[in-house]
Amino acid sequence: MPVLDDPPLRVSTLELFFDLVFVFAITQLTGLLAHNDVAPADALKVLVIFGVMWWMYGGYAWLTNTRIPSQAPERVLLLLGMAGFLIVGLAIPGAFSSRRDGLALGVGYVLVVAVHGVLYQRVNRNILRVVPFNVAAAALVIVAGLAGGAAAYPLWAVALAGPVISPLIVKPHGRFAITPSHFVERHGALVIVVLGESVADIGIGASGHELTPETIAEAVLGLALAAALWWAFFGGGDDERAEAAFVRADPAIRPALALNAYWYAYIPLLLGVVAVAAGIKVAGEPRHQGGGLPWRPSLALGGGVALFLAGDVWFRHALRIGFRHYRAVTAVLAVAASATGLVSSALEVALLAALVGAMLMAESRAAIDTVEP
Repeated sequence: MPVLDDPPLRVSTLELFFDLVFVFAITQLTGLLAHNDVAPADALKVLVIFGVMWWMYGGYAWLTNTRIPSQAPERVLLLLGMAGFLIVGLAIPGAFSSRRDGLALGVGYVLVVAVHGVLYQRVNRNILRVVPFNVAAAALVIVAGLAGGAAAYPLWAVALAGPVISPLIVKPHGRFAITPSHFVERHGALVIVVLGESVADIGIGASGHELTPETIAEAVLGLALAAALWWAFFGGGDDERAEAAFVRADPAIRPALALNAYWYAYIPLLLGVVAVAAGIKVAGEPRHQGGGLPWRPSLALGGGVALFLAGDVWFRHALRIGFRHYRAVTAVLAVAASATGLVSSALEVALLAALVGAMLMAESRAAIDTVEP
């Protein structure tokens, strides 16, 4: 039986500061999807850029889970890593259309990788087994930026493939320690920040137009949907159950558990928020208020909710917590609800929020029935 020896390490304000910069880069991805004629190529851009960024965000989360930088030189280095993510975020809109922006993104990513490697090897030299994969990915991102156009896509795909398969080659089992309380809190805080930024993005989009009742209604419905997703992820005490699952696990297998639950499962979950924010942003445009959406933004809304719930199902399955079948069914219904957006964008957002709300009520009832004699 594992020893319950989780030290009282909590998330620092410096880490939250870091997350705000990283989330800025994520919101830049929303812009790639927030237009009527979003093409499959745009979705591919979002997928590969997010995947490469997400790998290094996870690396920094593991770094500060090992030891939060407290000395001035370490803090300066972490701030440099934040600057790297900021450069990446600024370059995202033109990364595939401008060689200058593509190169800037690559340089920013190199800075992110270099700072991470320097800081991590000071606390755990096992990271040197992973560094070659990170460096190779950074080199490929630079080459992709210089290539530009269609030639950049396979380079980005290979850059993403390396980090994704690296855990299968460099087994993390027993080489990295995970502090459950900090790890769960850090990733939970990230989800809150991403959801909050999606709401802020809705407000920013609405602020450029006349404040009509339709504009207010669209914004409030967007907030309702974001709140429903927040409630789905945090309202049932899953954070506490996730931490308990980590504490119960043998420390040697916690890294594999962390990868499955907080890296792989978070990919659809966070991409779902990006898609929902993009769909709501398009729905908030005056030309769509009171009417329907083109099919692609409509699908982004319903598909985004489905992705979020699918990621949450994966997360719960990895940790063996909570109900999962209600969320899987609701994810399917969310995709089907996309059709209503062709008639009315407001109706689709309201229906999606209602579906998530009904799911939560069904889960709550099931939980009561489970504990009743």
